[in-house]
Amino acid sequence: MRSERDRPPSTLLELKIRERGMTLDEFVQHAEDFAREHGERGTISTRHLQRLISPTERPASLRPATRRLLEAIFATSLVELLGPPRPRLVDTDLPAAEVRSSTLVADWQRESAEVARLVALSARVDQEALDLLASQVENTRRLDRRFGAATLLGALRLHAQHVKQLLTHATDPRIRRSLAAVLVDAHTLAGWQSLDRGEVVKAWWHYGTACEAARITESAALHAHALAKQAVVLSDVGRTTDGVAMSSHARSIGGSGTAMLRTWLAAAHGEALAAAGERTASLRAFDEAAATLPSDRTSDSGEEPYVGLNDVHLARWRGHALARIGDPQAVPVLTGALRDHDAEFTRAEAALRVDLIFAYLAADDTTAAHEQHRAAVVVIDTVGSIRHRYRLGTGLESLRLPVN
Repeated sequence: MRSERDRPPSTLLELKIRERGMTLDEFVQHAEDFAREHGERGTISTRHLQRLISPTERPASLRPATRRLLEAIFATSLVELLGPPRPRLVDTDLPAAEVRSSTLVADWQRESAEVARLVALSARVDQEALDLLASQVENTRRLDRRFGAATLLGALRLHAQHVKQLLTHATDPRIRRSLAAVLVDAHTLAGWQSLDRGEVVKAWWHYGTACEAARITESAALHAHALAKQAVVLSDVGRTTDGVAMSSHARSIGGSGTAMLRTWLAAAHGEALAAAGERTASLRAFDEAAATLPSDRTSDSGEEPYVGLNDVHLARWRGHALARIGDPQAVPVLTGALRDHDAEFTRAEAALRVDLIFAYLAADDTTAAHEQHRAAVVVIDTVGSIRHRYRLGTGLESLRLPVN
């Protein structure tokens, strides 16, 4: 009896699986591992795979997530994958060298057609499409403020992949710069969400990718912003001296930017200095930030990344730095920021309350620290912040409070 492997493949998908030396069960496991490692949400079972590769049993539709997963694994469109195996143009009577040459020609034709298709797809990007791509990142940001990153990060990563593919195959310099700007925004947000979810390695990668995309935009503002964001990772993992150096470099890059950007970069540098224990320099940086904070954002002009900064946010940021260096002024600054805090920024409230715990501990007010701990746990659980849960669980031995 002929085995399944003896039967000629019915589809290009089946051929590609065989070329990898995998059984269908082995490929299903590979697809599961690939999806987990690359942030894909698609899944596929052995039975579903059997139906896909069979011309007679093929399902009428396929979930978009599964389609994206298969296309990502093979870098080939689903239409091609479910089509017949690529023509080999092989005559078994030909010498081996000619057989190989025919195969290479067929591969060249297929890959040329794929590049042409992707370039044509990117050529359809106009201002309306750019606005839609950018608005998807902005909508994710607004949802993230309220609900946290847990249910949003996977979709954001897929969106960044889509924008990256369009950028890779775009030929118009203006469109390339605009797509790169969207990509910077997507990756800086994904970096922040990854850090909040405790995925520190991926956070570093997202910020690094944002810096690379910023170079394509030729925007010093976008590059400085992404670099300062990446410096936060260095401070979080204990490389505080490196974090200070990187945030200082970001300030120098963005020194000719708008007043809002300069304010944000000064505050980011102040946070890095506080993490390194440089009290005087940190407070000086926050004083410089307060001095440059514009009263009206609309007065600024030029390309600028999203920074979301106002008097209350700056006070919260300064309070965080004061709490890190154990300054007694942390309590009044943070309580004032909490009083004026915008309820839309739920995760920011978690950060505020954790900072207040440490500020009250430094002031020997354990009763107030207990109260903030109870409130912080509720907010942290609401947004699912691993980063703030970690902060909550460190340095509280003197308070003897449960982490969970």
